[in-house]
Amino acid sequence: MRLIDEEYTRHPFYGSRKMTICLHNQGLKVGRRRISGLMKLMGIEAIYQKPNLSKPNAEHRIYPYLLRGLQINKCNQVWSTDITYIPMKKGFLYLTAVIDWYSRYVLSWRLSNTLDVDFCIEAVKEAFLKGIPEIFNTDQGSQFTSNKFVDFVREKNIAFSMDGKGRATDNIFVERLWRSVKYEDVYLKDYQNGLEVYQGLTRYFEFYNKNRPHQSLEYKTPAEAYGIIIY
Repeated sequence: MRLIDEEYTRHPFYGSRKMTICLHNQGLKVGRRRISGLMKLMGIEAIYQKPNLSKPNAEHRIYPYLLRGLQINKCNQVWSTDITYIPMKKGFLYLTAVIDWYSRYVLSWRLSNTLDVDFCIEAVKEAFLKGIPEIFNTDQGSQFTSNKFVDFVREKNIAFSMDGKGRATDNIFVERLWRSVKYEDVYLKDYQNGLEVYQGLTRYFEFYNKNRPHQSLEYKTPAEAYGIIIY
């Protein structure tokens, strides 16, 4: 599953057929049906460029995408969230995070062994301790379109925005965060269990927020751009 995750992070347009060929070329002789089943378990499929960790529920509410052409010029103007897969030596976990678009600051994050909506809400609840955004953007996954999640966000009088189906670029800063998390930490560490993942990601997000400058931020760190005072 780790190899699938690594290849999918590099090539998010791979479906089960191309993934099977790719793994065969690396000497892993696994059938396409098995690869397809693992990809479904991991919650990923090739929808152009967008990981699909959760599918929308027909009864859930879908909101229009509000960010196209919008100038993002201040903190807490737009936040977004998403879920990704974190491989371990034995098994895997799901990671969700809330990020401020302007500063790239990771406001909060949570790990879970299920795709239940509650861990997504807990991450947002922690983020709200730092501020309230004008717009909150998500994909159309069932966690984020659920009444429980939508009502929790909208009770703060926040405008809700949702990516167009299959459009990774609509939530580009979270997608870039996932690549950074995996290439700069997860794939280098070979985490054995959930405790190691939690401890490692705690260190990584501390580094990412406070010590990793971004060229697009004129080489400020996300914490500096968000206005966090670092002692």
